[in-house]
Amino acid sequence: MNTFGDRFKITLYGESHQPAIGIVVEGMPPGITVDESRIKEDLLARNPVAIGTTPRKEPDAFRITSGVFQGVTTGSPLHLTIDNVNVQSKDYEPLKKHPRPGHADYVASIKYNQFHDYRGGGRFSGRLTAPIVMAGSLAKMTLPFTFSHQLVQVGSLTDMTQIDDYLEKIAAEGDSVGGIIEVTVDDLPIGIGEPMFAKVESLIGQLLFSIPAVKGVEFGIGFQAITMKGSEFNDAILDASGTTKTNHSGGITGGITNGNPLVVRAFIKPTSSIKKPQKSYHTEKKEVTEMAIKGRHDVCIARRAGIVIENAVAIALADLYLSADERVRTHG
Repeated sequence: MNTFGDRFKITLYGESHQPAIGIVVEGMPPGITVDESRIKEDLLARNPVAIGTTPRKEPDAFRITSGVFQGVTTGSPLHLTIDNVNVQSKDYEPLKKHPRPGHADYVASIKYNQFHDYRGGGRFSGRLTAPIVMAGSLAKMTLPFTFSHQLVQVGSLTDMTQIDDYLEKIAAEGDSVGGIIEVTVDDLPIGIGEPMFAKVESLIGQLLFSIPAVKGVEFGIGFQAITMKGSEFNDAILDASGTTKTNHSGGITGGITNGNPLVVRAFIKPTSSIKKPQKSYHTEKKEVTEMAIKGRHDVCIARRAGIVIENAVAIALADLYLSADERVRTHG
């Protein structure tokens, strides 16, 4: 339930307003240099600093308490933890009886018989993506690949040079919007992944859908290919290295990397917690009533989720890469 992976395994713990959140990472080979500045850089990319992101500012000062000695991995599990220091739990008290539309408040209360920690979204909070970012940073240190990401759409906006003005208008309406994040991975060899249940798409998709607010994942050209014929969609092979004329399949054929750039996009839904009045069922009054949500929330959480999606892809690829045989790992 809280663990992902076989060869590169992560176990996630904590809740939004508990004393700490963190992650245990197993499977990193011994002798890998751990660049803590790279982890800090990735965490900083997730921090809310732009227009449309939450006012909640956490320093995300992490500690590595095991698995590293003299700056390199020992082969033992790594434990990374972050203290939660900027919480306002009182804002969430009304949600015990008046669950937010689109959020996990109601289903969590039923599933856990109201014993769950509802503060800040608890176990369902985007706060839990910080440990995923840290594990992804470690995964990228394990992999000889090049990662990048970009925000390609926010709501109806596709010109990202206009994003500040666009999100200020959405914020003034008391509303929120979603976004699409595209991750590209270069320098992949041919042969990572397995047919059927360990396809590259299968494991990446599983991990991406584990991230709060992700509601859609596509590879390559994705759903846009619905209007294409096979003669248009097929990626023609040009040489012995597997280079293709187009990359409609996003670098994956038959669930296996084909040597071309891996391209994956994730849709992040609009934030559920908005200032605009909404109506929801009140469990104590036993009727639908209007609610005003307090707290500090993103107008567009996708704006700071790019590094989360990128590093989640890295975790899945690290698991697949370490599971591949030596011939595949050294080919390229």
